[in-house]
Amino acid sequence: MKILVADKFPQTGIDSLQTLGCQVVSAPDLKDDSLEETLAAEAPDVLVVRSTGVNEAHLDASKQLGLVIRAGAGFNTIDVAGASARGIYVANCPGKNAVAVAELAFAHLLSVDRRLVDGALQLREGRWNKKELSRARGVKGTTLGLVGLGNIGREMIDRATAFGMSVVAWSRSLRADQAESLGVEPAGSPEEVAARCDVLSIHLALNDDTRARIGESVLAALPYGALLINTARAEIIDQPALERQLRAGRLRAAVDVFDGEPAAGAGKVDPALFRLPGVQGSHHIGASTAQAQCAVADEVVRIVRTLREQGKVPNCVNLAGTGAASHLLTVRHRDRVGVLAGVLDRLRAADINVQQMENVVFSGAPAAVARIELDRGPAPETLRQIGDADHILALHLTALAP
Repeated sequence: MKILVADKFPQTGIDSLQTLGCQVVSAPDLKDDSLEETLAAEAPDVLVVRSTGVNEAHLDASKQLGLVIRAGAGFNTIDVAGASARGIYVANCPGKNAVAVAELAFAHLLSVDRRLVDGALQLREGRWNKKELSRARGVKGTTLGLVGLGNIGREMIDRATAFGMSVVAWSRSLRADQAESLGVEPAGSPEEVAARCDVLSIHLALNDDTRARIGESVLAALPYGALLINTARAEIIDQPALERQLRAGRLRAAVDVFDGEPAAGAGKVDPALFRLPGVQGSHHIGASTAQAQCAVADEVVRIVRTLREQGKVPNCVNLAGTGAASHLLTVRHRDRVGVLAGVLDRLRAADINVQQMENVVFSGAPAAVARIELDRGPAPETLRQIGDADHILALHLTALAP
């Protein structure tokens, strides 16, 4: 198996992949056309990326390509729909950098409260301004608001609790019993979280529902002087709306991601946002700790090992769930050559498509059970034809819940 690593990746991870017997091509500076050219030249089975974008041209460049792994939590930089259309798996490494991102978010929280960046810059200029910079509220007894309760959001809870903060949170899937178990107060919407907190930290994945979700209605609900922290994705924040609130002096903000962020590791940014009062920024470094990168590398190795040994892809984000099927056909059969081929031939003749299929063989291999998910239910005659075939022991058709 050949693997192309097209982003920065720990040497320990490369060594582990080679130990598995993989041929690894490491080219961490590939982008755009150079990535397409290298994919065509190397024809890898697996592509590993971190921040590098993967589009349709890249997916077409190597006919051998069967898996794209995002060495990180998200996958919005990969054309997942294009990969699905080509039968290419897309996997990611969720939760492996959660601690690192939570540490940065909490570092921003403490830094803004104590104005550490302003103070450090003034000291560099030879200025001593203790009277002004000693004005800090402190975080004990304040409320942290969380929008999103995935791995990173949950790491934030532990840190807030350690600092004596209470936590109010919203997540689309958060139930009352889960909130109680986590030790947070549930809210009915991001707007409600904002109205009840002193610090609002964003931990949503980017998708069509979350794009610009933190807009005017959420920002206006925040109390005067509140702090907004975004270590998730820039597109989740309506940045013009945030800038209006900052200019009015209502809010403070600490952002690790922002509009116009350079794609490369070095470059120039428009400093306008960071010149606004109460704004602190960092360089999209939430996941950039040695601990996090080693954990991500270990997960990439696990994904590749599982694919090699079991033919399965952990953390795959583009496989259809059972919702794509309307019926389940369970076939008990003798474990003989051609039995399942005959079943599939009958389904094809009836113009019925198989969505997913699993065949389990019993100990000693005298018999097996096939579970075949279908896009519609077979007619009685089709079922009779399948059931009358040699070596078929029993059939059962189940209509799946929508």
